[in-house]
Amino acid sequence: MPSSNKDNYKAFASKLDEAIKARNSQGATYTNEPPPHFADIPLIGGSTAAQINEKAVILTCGASLTPEPVQWLWTHWLALGKFHLLAGAPGQGKTTIAMAMAATITIGGRWPDGSRCDAGNVLIWSGEDDYKDTLLPRLIGAGANRNRVFFVDGTRIGNEVRPFDPANDTRTLLEAIKAIGGARLIVIDPVSTAIQGDSHKNSEVRRGLQPLVDLAETVGAAVLGITHLSKAGQGIDPAQRVIGSIAFTAVARVVMLAARVKGADGDDDKRILARGKSNIGPDSGGFEYHLAQVEALPGIEASRVEWGNAVEGTARELLTDPCADSDGGDEDHDDVVEMLKAELTADCWTDSALASKALFAAGFTKKQIWKGTKKLGVKRHKSGFGKDFKVHWRLPGGAGNDAYTDSFATDSPSDSTDSPFQKKESLESVGICGQVESLAATHEGDSGECW
Repeated sequence: MPSSNKDNYKAFASKLDEAIKARNSQGATYTNEPPPHFADIPLIGGSTAAQINEKAVILTCGASLTPEPVQWLWTHWLALGKFHLLAGAPGQGKTTIAMAMAATITIGGRWPDGSRCDAGNVLIWSGEDDYKDTLLPRLIGAGANRNRVFFVDGTRIGNEVRPFDPANDTRTLLEAIKAIGGARLIVIDPVSTAIQGDSHKNSEVRRGLQPLVDLAETVGAAVLGITHLSKAGQGIDPAQRVIGSIAFTAVARVVMLAARVKGADGDDDKRILARGKSNIGPDSGGFEYHLAQVEALPGIEASRVEWGNAVEGTARELLTDPCADSDGGDEDHDDVVEMLKAELTADCWTDSALASKALFAAGFTKKQIWKGTKKLGVKRHKSGFGKDFKVHWRLPGGAGNDAYTDSFATDSPSDSTDSPFQKKESLESVGICGQVESLAATHEGDSGECW
């Protein structure tokens, strides 16, 4: 060992011995004073203790903190600075409910319980609904102040504009929010778009939602993510039926659930918005609501929420879906179509087995999924034989390459739903069902495979 390093080591050891002796002479009692600091003593190799210990855990004593109450936007439903989840089966008006909440905030209106909120800005991003022909008419129908409504329409990078990506653009969104003077509600529809990896993996969902949690706290707004509920699992806690990882409900401070229920008078059109979970307030109770069609502007119709009476009980007690045992009627096909729109895009190809994963998890059969793709006009590309047979899907109307797709636009007799093979199920749907589990295992981290 070089003499300089030996001298440094001896100096460090001598200083340490002196500190230990001093502590022992005091009876080795615990003290709040920090231990001796050797940051200025060179160690072997010339580094100092301070340089080696640049990484440190920061501890905050509870006595130095001041307890603060939760700041409510809507008491026990929407909290400022927190992340929330609104879940429901397709067709239950989740987005319409979110637009009703947004409209109430823009005008400083009254909530279903009669309480009033302070007026503020709202931000809305949707990967499923068009702003001009769907969301804006719903907001107008709900009485919103359009001057306080802002739609997230893209991300500018230099002179180019690309679609907004909730998984990567939340920091950029923060600057935009500051520019408009803040926001009190931020809607992300669907929230699964914030997850870059597999939305069924706990660690990846938590990692994907953390930027939204941070955004809510930094801006002081309520962030509301919209997602789907599985149709399966009647009799269990509805909050456990949120599609994807349990981390979605774990990260959310409040989980709201929307579902159609069978009324005492046999009314199958009765709906309830219930609290399925809350870490910061009561986790039961709800409100009845109906979906009405109104003329938002001359010649422009839109759906609107009409609130009813408050109801008591847990989400499990309140939410009993009368269509849970449906055999796949037109309404189920509409639900499949809505979910397919969330899983597919028009500009890239997605592995059909991976695209079907969430729909199977929601309780739909392969036959229902097949009929949903036909109703939606999904484009197909098929390749391979036997074990290597694969099907990729995309929505119609995109810029994708149709050169090898049009030949499959009208399926051959062996691929039709009237095929004598496999109990009249399409060969495609049979193949997809068999591939879902194996593909899910081999494509961990992928929510879909785009070409």
